[in-house]
Amino acid sequence: MERIECLLKKYATGKVVLVLFILTTLVYLTMLLYTIPVVVSFAPDMVLFDLSPGGYSLDYAVSLLEALGSDGRAEYLKTQLPLDFIYPGLFAVTCSLLLTWLYQKVPTDVPKVQNLSIVPISVGLFDYSENILIISMIKSFPDVSEIVVMLSSIFTILKSGFTIVFIILFFGGVVRFLIAKHYEV
Repeated sequence: MERIECLLKKYATGKVVLVLFILTTLVYLTMLLYTIPVVVSFAPDMVLFDLSPGGYSLDYAVSLLEALGSDGRAEYLKTQLPLDFIYPGLFAVTCSLLLTWLYQKVPTDVPKVQNLSIVPISVGLFDYSENILIISMIKSFPDVSEIVVMLSSIFTILKSGFTIVFIILFFGGVVRFLIAKHYEV
């Protein structure tokens, strides 16, 4: 953990965080505005696995995969998922460095900055796990395994929950930063 803390502190500069934030945002916006709509166009009344923060059942998974059809499933595999294998790593690194940078700017009772970095790293790992299982569901369709759907759903819920924790930590850091700046004046 000390090595992680040293790396985070070394690279958590405003310039590095800004460049990574822009890159991460560009990948996210590409998914949000292009790849996801392309896949959703095959099943417009359904929500993709990645965008189901409350998870999904076996029945829903089978219905979605069926509604997408073979062309939609192929688009999911060749359009959405490749970018969604870049995004989790970018998110994990960018947001870990962002929290490190932000919390170094304010007095905090958080004992070790790397403890905060666990949250976005967890989001990335859960997202990768979810993606691998989505690929498994798509490739095995119509013989979708209930255990694969259950695990994928759990990873989707965990990804969503840890994303919320990250957002709380981020805005908590921003509030601390603003309060510290206010009392500096």
